[in-house]
Amino acid sequence: SRVEAAHLLFRGDLDAVDGAGFRTFLAAQSAGFTARFLVYADLRDRGFYLAPDRQPWWSDSGDGDFVVFPRGKGPDDGAVKHRVRVVDERTTLPEAELDDVVLAVVDEESELTYLDIDPTEPSGETDFDAPAGVQGVLLDERVLVWDPPGRLHEQGFYGQPLGGRAAEYDALQLSLLEAAYLAAQGVLQLGDADVEAVVDRGRAGEGDHFDRRLRVYRALRDADMVPKTGFKFGADFRVYSDVESVDDLGHSELLVRALPGGHEFSPRDLSLDVRLAHGVRKRMVFALDDPSADTIRWLSVSRLTP
Repeated sequence: SRVEAAHLLFRGDLDAVDGAGFRTFLAAQSAGFTARFLVYADLRDRGFYLAPDRQPWWSDSGDGDFVVFPRGKGPDDGAVKHRVRVVDERTTLPEAELDDVVLAVVDEESELTYLDIDPTEPSGETDFDAPAGVQGVLLDERVLVWDPPGRLHEQGFYGQPLGGRAAEYDALQLSLLEAAYLAAQGVLQLGDADVEAVVDRGRAGEGDHFDRRLRVYRALRDADMVPKTGFKFGADFRVYSDVESVDDLGHSELLVRALPGGHEFSPRDLSLDVRLAHGVRKRMVFALDDPSADTIRWLSVSRLTP
């Protein structure tokens, strides 16, 4: 392939291609070739054998630029370590084009960042059945539950207690998302209000994004996970996979951002979110919500060092 030829010219293992040396050969290529060459050369320097992700170099061709084989392996061994797509930092990436692939992002200074895109499905181990007959009242941007069942917060990790230990009243503050979910489950009664009143209150502040976050929240709870606000981390949710007791609470494992189906990513935004998640020892997950199909597509994104 041309990129292999360019690499051989660059290394001095090949003198010329049709009379052209490395500089002339590189300058004659189409847009995007230089970025592919940089990624190819980097992965070869790391000890990998790779081939263009198309026939005749690779029979099971896909939408990537390269297939990378495990060290010591090649095309005849049938094993693929990574399928790599090369992009620059200004490339727009529709979510439908992101599947099980490694993005090799070439920035404006020709430095490389590898992002591993992995389709996933949320699954936790939180075993909690909410008590029935919980009474609450809708106040501003939250629902207050007076004299709540202790296990609603202590085991289910719903809400936030009102005040500290010296508080005169025993009350639990539920977010609008928590309240809407519990009301829809028949756990929470709101007097003269109902689920729609809670949802309308959320829409008044967030518009359609509240509905999107509610669908993602519901999917996470239904998958035995516990989503809590991710505001401090710049995400929609931080998510715990296994909660037995608030008194023995571990760290959340995921940061989740709820996005509309068809969302177009930029490598810069992906890198920012992934870097933030990595810095707090969490995994970044994007929930792509398509209400018309009643589906949520989950993409886990992490930094990769090949």
